Amino acid sequence: MVSPPGASAIEAVPVFFPLRPFNFDVSFNQRTFAPQARVLAVQAGFTALRYGSLEVRTVYQYYSHHTQTFTTDQHSLYLNPRWNNFIDVLDFPRHKPMNRIIRHLLFGPLEDRAVPYVGALLGGTLPGRDDLSPGYLYGGQVGVRFPVAQGVSVDMGFQYSRFEIDFKSKSDLTDQWLFTIGIRL
Repeated sequence: MVSPPGASAIEAVPVFFPLRPFNFDVSFNQRTFAPQARVLAVQAGFTALRYGSLEVRTVYQYYSHHTQTFTTDQHSLYLNPRWNNFIDVLDFPRHKPMNRIIRHLLFGPLEDRAVPYVGALLGGTLPGRDDLSPGYLYGGQVGVRFPVAQGVSVDMGFQYSRFEIDFKSKSDLTDQWLFTIGIRL
């Protein structure tokens, strides 16, 4: 069967555990409960599934805060579905697409290398409702990934999450704002 020149179909094929799945991030956070201090957290994850511009990551986050009056350690595990290059939906009008203008304003000379994304967070935390039981976690994020070399990218994101946490024998919901920066290998 012969197809006309220039006519080819490109299908998105699901890829489980892609070649470059691992990420390592440091995050700077601000919370509304337990404790209300600006602290650092570390997180690591891997991409479990990629399908075209969509990917699903699994992320483990560790947070620790130690002072003379209290000690708190928190473990979070969540799924992070992402939509990469979501700005490309605005590929109109033909003579001056809005997505190109937005990319140029946001990323300047790196507009062709930037991979902006929007994502969701769904998972759990420990401690949650009390000292020994898990709690739920949900939220969202927006960020950008910059490929810098073959197989290495720098990822910067801003995310909001809301989750249950036990702190000093009191359980409550906390809002957390994170700025993350890390690498993907």
